[in-house]
Amino acid sequence: MKKTMLTVFSVITTIMLGAIAGPVANAGQIRVATQPIPAFAPLFVAQKKGWVNQELAKAGGASDVVTFTSFPAGPPIIESFAAGQQDIGLLGDNPAIIGKAAGLNTRIIALTSSGPKGLAVVVPSRSTITSPRQLKGKRIGVVKGSYAHHLLLLVLRKGGLSANDIELINLSQADIASAIANGNIDAAAIWDPLITRLTTQHVVRVLTDGTGLKKGILVIIASNDFLTKNRDKTKALLKAYQRGSEFIRANPEAAAKLISSDVNLAPDLLLPVLKKFDYNPVIHVDDLQEIRNSEAFLLGNGLIKSPVNIDQFVDLRVSREALLRK
Repeated sequence: MKKTMLTVFSVITTIMLGAIAGPVANAGQIRVATQPIPAFAPLFVAQKKGWVNQELAKAGGASDVVTFTSFPAGPPIIESFAAGQQDIGLLGDNPAIIGKAAGLNTRIIALTSSGPKGLAVVVPSRSTITSPRQLKGKRIGVVKGSYAHHLLLLVLRKGGLSANDIELINLSQADIASAIANGNIDAAAIWDPLITRLTTQHVVRVLTDGTGLKKGILVIIASNDFLTKNRDKTKALLKAYQRGSEFIRANPEAAAKLISSDVNLAPDLLLPVLKKFDYNPVIHVDDLQEIRNSEAFLLGNGLIKSPVNIDQFVDLRVSREALLRK
């Protein structure tokens, strides 16, 4: 776990430096951090349909310019927030909590999605590994601090193992794909679209997904400064996201064609992936407990030094005000 602590330390260092000299957004600019993954599909739909600008205009932000920056995973999004470069971010619950524990002034304001089948521990297609217990002593790739990292440790525990029983290799999703194909690692904890891409290519098979272990919650965070000054515009962004969610539910085939390029997955492969996710952005009681479980995992495994009060970190009101009131 030493490399993990170095990763978390880099986030903490970035936060400290960002607090000193982080860039400030221009007036009328809204900066949104994303990832090219199906878990954020409603945002891509809302972008393509023009609903982001429509909803902002209703909230008095007709002249606002929304800039979207794509990242390969959640941890670098947190570093970008720490450097003062983002206002809104879409990422897994784990990196969001890591940033908060390190002192980042953010709030969770909504969910992007949940889907236990959207993340998994996979092994090479010809591997003899058939149970979590057989992961003992294996080299396993994962984006450290990601929500897939949490799943991996839950899977290990299911097999009577711990992180000390494996060699944990910190890799990006792109590097995991080549490492497992080349036989450099024995297993990996990953998320879609990589799961679908590698299983379709018969490079890997799923050992176990998050079913019964982890709901696979991903969240929308906002800097407290942006949320305080732009609450109506924040709600407008959530309304656009919900419109995207409703479109996917009503028109899944059209949605898959519309955003195929955004997630780098062909429409015929993306369609079943979209069905893995619940895109309701409103945070419910069981979602809150899932986030608490993630915080307990991070604290218990030394990935954060200080506890995070999840009830204070999560703003339940903003999504409910935006999406439940007619």
